[in-house]
Amino acid sequence: MTEGFDRRLIAPLVLGAALNPVNSSMIAVALVPIGAALDAVPSDTAWLVSALYLATATGQPVVGRLVDRHGPRRLYLAGALLVGVAGLIGMLATSLGVLVTARVLLGFGTCAGYPAAMYLIRSESRRTGVDRPGPVLTLLTVAAQTIVVIGPALGGLLIAGGGWRTVFAINIPLALACLLLGLRLPRTEPPPGPRQPLDLPGIALFASALTTLMLFLMSPSVADLWLAGLALASGAAFAVRELRTTSPFIDLRVLGGNRPLINTFLRTVCAQTITYAFLYGFTLWLEAGRHLSASAAGLVLLPMSLVAIAASTLTGRTTRLRAVLLTGAITQIGACALLLVLGDDSPIWLLVLVAAACGLPQGLNNLANQNAVYHQADPARIGASAGLLRTFTYLGAMVSAAAYGAFFHRDPGAGGLHNFAWFLLAVAVVMLALVVADRSLLRSGPGHADPEADEARRRFSGARGGRPVRGDG
Repeated sequence: MTEGFDRRLIAPLVLGAALNPVNSSMIAVALVPIGAALDAVPSDTAWLVSALYLATATGQPVVGRLVDRHGPRRLYLAGALLVGVAGLIGMLATSLGVLVTARVLLGFGTCAGYPAAMYLIRSESRRTGVDRPGPVLTLLTVAAQTIVVIGPALGGLLIAGGGWRTVFAINIPLALACLLLGLRLPRTEPPPGPRQPLDLPGIALFASALTTLMLFLMSPSVADLWLAGLALASGAAFAVRELRTTSPFIDLRVLGGNRPLINTFLRTVCAQTITYAFLYGFTLWLEAGRHLSASAAGLVLLPMSLVAIAASTLTGRTTRLRAVLLTGAITQIGACALLLVLGDDSPIWLLVLVAAACGLPQGLNNLANQNAVYHQADPARIGASAGLLRTFTYLGAMVSAAAYGAFFHRDPGAGGLHNFAWFLLAVAVVMLALVVADRSLLRSGPGHADPEADEARRRFSGARGGRPVRGDG
């Protein structure tokens, strides 16, 4: 562990950051039972995935900014309370619409954990004078991946013991634990100077662009092209708004001045599209195409996250981010290609092998991108940057949900899986191209100067006495 880090903070930071992964992974094995109970097809149950990520994609930058402004404690406790309420609503729900509402609340409630963790890691580095956060960042990543290991198996066991409602009910004790542990977080004073208001129009336009885009992607057709047009119009209006306001929701000028950070966010979208596609699409096929039970499907996924944990642990301290990402991108292509050899009668050992193969790029790519953000972002905006990293993570999750809803809608068997695999291969090739083209990765990490990122950080903090010129990105 990093020297001098307050160990009392570890438990609340890890549990808070794990709330989203546990809800992401448990729902994977619950989609088929929920669809059977509520007479919903895959394109309908996909909204249980998309709803959570629409909420988090919008909420993460907002909460990240609030964490930078007010400190982590209040936001952490409020998020935990909302998670408990969402768990209660989901446990009592009688329709898919109410379940989607519960997932939206879960999305907003789980927004605070990760920005709070990044804020406190940076704060502890300043307090101790030791700027070596690698072990703590690795712990967060490994903890999240451990939850992904446990999530599907835990979800399968909960469903076997008490039905699909238990994957919502489990959030009630988790929220109580967060509330108790969150009391350990330090109280922080707000930074000096006037507070800029939240960019409510920008938030609304951003949410509108994401929602209408998802509505189109979930069931693309010529008749619904107006949704794509509305998404583009909302996106354009959002860009205009953010470029003109003095307190933007996401400062596009900040992103435009830090190309290494933009490249990291784009890689994150590609990597997470494939990660979540395996988690949801592969699991759906295991249950609906290969006809495994929810608990058996959860066990098949165990090797995926075990390998991911091992990869993250072994590479967590390296500063050779480009080498790690190149390895991750190449093995990601191989993992996607393996899906093409699967059939509805494939033996269990082959399913386990494919799951394990997917875990290697997952462990390499996720931690390397997280470490890149830590070193590329403006230190004064680490909470907002961490929130934005999660926003791009959830964009990848939403793309994967739209894809599996589309490819498995009519054919949950091998045919749908193979079409799904070709889509993932295309995304994996784009990811590899982004890594190869990004020369800034050669200079990323402690002790490696990155002129582009350094120049961006100087612009962020060089005006107004070292305080940020514009709103949080």
